[in-house]
Amino acid sequence: MTSSLFSLAGRVALVTGGNGGIGRSIALGFKVHGATVVVTGRNSDKNAAMAAELGAGHAVIELDVRDEDAVNQGVAGIVDRFGSLDILVNNAGIARRGNVLEMSTADWNAVLETHLTGSFFCARAAAKAMVAGGRGGKIINIGSMYSLLGPPNIANYAAAKTGMVGLTRALGVELAVHNIQVNALLPGWHKTDLNRAILDGPLGDEIRHKTPA
Repeated sequence: MTSSLFSLAGRVALVTGGNGGIGRSIALGFKVHGATVVVTGRNSDKNAAMAAELGAGHAVIELDVRDEDAVNQGVAGIVDRFGSLDILVNNAGIARRGNVLEMSTADWNAVLETHLTGSFFCARAAAKAMVAGGRGGKIINIGSMYSLLGPPNIANYAAAKTGMVGLTRALGVELAVHNIQVNALLPGWHKTDLNRAILDGPLGDEIRHKTPA
């Protein structure tokens, strides 16, 4: 039985990139605590599997967070269908690894547009819906330990995740007057589709050796 202290009954939560990895776990956690959950993703097979896992009363939609119009329409559709949007988790992300001397502009832009610009598009659309709904809301941005550290071979990812921390602070200040709280989570290593190959390789052993728990 879920404690009423953590009840999300009557709340509608949107998790971008929620068809796998950390986003999937967050979405399922919201479901356990009573929220109506909407998940976005670009992989149709993973979307179908997630829809089956969530079951009736929830939704999975195909959405590219880099597409401003699609984001605006998607949020409007959520409000039309479920009556409100109360929680946004900006989790959608990709990785394009490469040494900075060789990284292409396309790989740089793809990561920044997905993590940072996409999070801005979603936060702006969600905040407008929350303000219109009149009962505030929560925005949670999924950053990374690399928001604080300087890792090799993923300068684009580190820059995007660092930018998300700055975006979180700015949004938190601006939206507080509307009773919208904005926070960031900075996870460490988790075995997801973005880093499974790394953690299953030699570097994974080194990472686990340095991880105390």
